[in-house]
Amino acid sequence: MTPTYTGDEISMKEELIRLICEKSFQYNDEPVFKLASGKMSRFYINCKPVTLSARGMFLIGHLVFDALRQTKVAGVGGLTFGADPIAVATAFVSELKGASMKAFSIRKAQKDHGIIRWIEGDMEKDEPVAIVEDVATTGGSTIKAINRARSEGLNVKKVIVLVDRREGGLENIRELVSDTTAIITRDELIAAWKKAKGI
Repeated sequence: MTPTYTGDEISMKEELIRLICEKSFQYNDEPVFKLASGKMSRFYINCKPVTLSARGMFLIGHLVFDALRQTKVAGVGGLTFGADPIAVATAFVSELKGASMKAFSIRKAQKDHGIIRWIEGDMEKDEPVAIVEDVATTGGSTIKAINRARSEGLNVKKVIVLVDRREGGLENIRELVSDTTAIITRDELIAAWKKAKGI
């Protein structure tokens, strides 16, 4: 049964946690999941089945937009591909809310033709922006996005991570951008997953 939107931010977050637990989260008592870093972990998170779903975009767009309410930014984006649907969903909601923000995407490899740049999107030099990321482990991808955005002259004011794995990523990111926050933490996901499994 599809949950209904009640207009309450807490219920949207709870619904998003349930959605991630259903579609994007795997957990084991033993460290059986190999991460990109080569480390083994007890849990694995692939947010793309949620960030690319219609309901996921709706929830994420509203939650990230709400997290940006106190920070005046002209654009929102991050390293392709994980950040792209989050940025687009947030930009769409911002227009609905009458506080328009542009979405942008940061390339993993720089273009070798046309105008050589890291950023795709209608962004101007010195504009204030927020960097978004789907999952933070060490924060390496987000730090790369911050540095590339700054190299293009953008003013990074805030970082929002959809899921914090609580492995030092946010602390590393805060060394570059002090205003860094997560929508959902690993502990919240594990608690919801165990509750759903009756553990």
